[in-house]
Amino acid sequence: MIGETVRLAIQAILRNALRSFLTVLGIVIGVAAVIAMVTIGKGSSDQVTASVASLGTNVLILRPGRAMMGPGVRDDAAAFRLADAEALSGLSVTGAAAPVASSTLTAVYGNANSTTLVTGSDMAYLDVLNWPVVRGRGFTAAEERSGAAVCVIGETVRQKLFGNTDPTGETIRLKSVSCEVIGLLQVKGASTFGQDQDDTILAPIRMLQRRISGSTDVASIRLALAPGVTSDRGIREIEALMRERRRIGIGEEDDFSVTDMAEISSMLTGINNVLTGLLSAVAAVSLLVGGIGIMNIMLVSVTERTREIGIRLAVGAQARQVLMQFLIESVVLSLIGGLIGIVVGLALAYVAAQFMAIPFAPSLSVILLAFVFSAVVGVVFGYFPARSAARLDPIEALRYQ
Repeated sequence: MIGETVRLAIQAILRNALRSFLTVLGIVIGVAAVIAMVTIGKGSSDQVTASVASLGTNVLILRPGRAMMGPGVRDDAAAFRLADAEALSGLSVTGAAAPVASSTLTAVYGNANSTTLVTGSDMAYLDVLNWPVVRGRGFTAAEERSGAAVCVIGETVRQKLFGNTDPTGETIRLKSVSCEVIGLLQVKGASTFGQDQDDTILAPIRMLQRRISGSTDVASIRLALAPGVTSDRGIREIEALMRERRRIGIGEEDDFSVTDMAEISSMLTGINNVLTGLLSAVAAVSLLVGGIGIMNIMLVSVTERTREIGIRLAVGAQARQVLMQFLIESVVLSLIGGLIGIVVGLALAYVAAQFMAIPFAPSLSVILLAFVFSAVVGVVFGYFPARSAARLDPIEALRYQ
C-alpha cells in the first residue's frame, strides 16, 4: 500500500518536473547553506585548535607590561633578563623555560636574500613549541653559552635562499654576522592569524644580543608546564616568583603578564562557534521559505487535481488514503531537496576548505539532522494541503471543471 502510494507520488512529481524542481529549490538552498556553514565552521575551529596547538601544548607566554588595553597601560615595565628564564626553569611546575628576543633582519646567501624574523633563544624554545629539527642538529650547550654564530632555519627561508638543496653547513649573513646553518626545522605552516611560521631563523639568544641587537633585554619567556600541572597552579607559582624577582610589593600591580595559550584557543574556538551558529541560523531561514513553497505548490496541486480526487473518493478510496497520497508527495519533494542539498552543501564546503586552506570536516550528525529536518518540513508543510484534499466532497469534486 505504502509502496504504491510512493509510486503514485513520484509519478505526480515527474508529471510537472520543472515545477517540482523549482519547488524543492528552497529546500536545496537551505540544506546546502546549513551544511556548508557548519562544515566550514568546524573546519575553521579545527584549524584554530591545530594552530594554537602548534604554538605548544600547555604553554604560557610571559611578557613585561600589563595585559590590558585603554588608559593605564604600563609600557615602561623593565624587560626580562636571562636570569629570569633560568629561575623559572627551576620551578617544579615548569617543564621548560625559553627566553626569547627577536629582530627582523635580511638574511643573505650568495645572490639570494630574504627578510625574515630572527629569533634568539635556546633549544628549550623548540621543546616548548614541540618543534623538531628534521635535518642537521640544534644548538649545543657550549654554543648557547658562548653565543656562537650558528642558526637553524625554517622551510620558507630555506626555499628563498637555498631552494630544495640541503642548507646545513652553508653560511648566511645576518647584518654583518656570518652565521652557519646547522639545522632545518620541521614545516609548520601558517598560524591562526595567517603568519607563516616557517619564515623564521632561530639563533642562540646570546649571539643575537651581543652581535646584532647590542642589548641584554629578553622580550618574552615561553614556558611549558610540567606534566600534570594545571594552568592555574602554574600561573600562580610563576607570578609569585616573578613578583619576588621584580620586587613588586604587596598591593602593587604586576608589571608583567602571563598568557595561557589554552585560554586563547578556547576563546577563538568559542567565537568561531558563535559565528558559525549565527550564519547557520540565517541559512536555516531558507528552509522555512522552502517549506512555504512546498505548501503553496501542494495547494495548487490539490486544486488542479480536484476531479481526480473526486473520482478516487467515488470509487471507494478512503479520505486517509487521499491524505496519505498528498502527504507522501510533499515528503518526497522535501527529501529530494534534502538529498540534493546535502550533496551541494558538501561540495561547496569542500571547495571553500581548499580555497581557505582549512580542514574539510563534514559532520555525519549534521548531515543526518539536515536529512531528517527536510522530511519534517515535508510533513509539516504538506499536512494542510493533504488534509484539504482528503476533506473534499466527492460530488462537488466530480463537478469541478
